[in-house]
Amino acid sequence: MPLVSIIVPIYYVERYIKECLDSIINQTLKDIEIIIANDGSPDNGPKICDEYAQKASIIKVIHQENGGLGNARNVGMSYATGEYIGFLSYKLYRCRSLAGICINGGIHKLR
Repeated sequence: MPLVSIIVPIYYVERYIKECLDSIINQTLKDIEIIIANDGSPDNGPKICDEYAQKASIIKVIHQENGGLGNARNVGMSYATGEYIGFLSYKLYRCRSLAGICINGGIHKLR
């Protein structure tokens, strides 16, 4: 079981998603899983995420019809196996120690 599940809801993120995922993968905290909740995005974002999931076993991609941000987060939570859970916007991804900062700062304990 990973220490932290990071849920990233996506919708129209093709322009940003590679840099976002690279940033999460390169976190200083390595005991993570990344759950991408594709909220029915019609761009190439979901395809890019699937390609990343094939290369990195810590990534899970869930595809669903568009149901809104809250629904995408809830779906992501249902797949989370980490002790802690955090949500990340594709726009907020440039901190290499984000997951560690979140744990020390009090993200939600899932289990």
